[in-house]
Amino acid sequence: MTISKTVVIAVLRERGQHMRAEFVDRELPENIDPQRHGGLLAMLNLEPSDLTEADSA
Repeated sequence: MTISKTVVIAVLRERGQHMRAEFVDRELPENIDPQRHGGLLAMLNLEPSDLTEADSA
């Protein structure tokens, strides 16, 4: 299971966290592996299960 980087960026921008969105855009691959990047997602207060639901919508 992977999460699209565009979903993560969209969530961060909705929160007004534009600098973090730019960081994610520069540093992470197009498909984010929640197990590999779980620490970063936690630091950004993002729950992988919420992101996968948003990704499939």
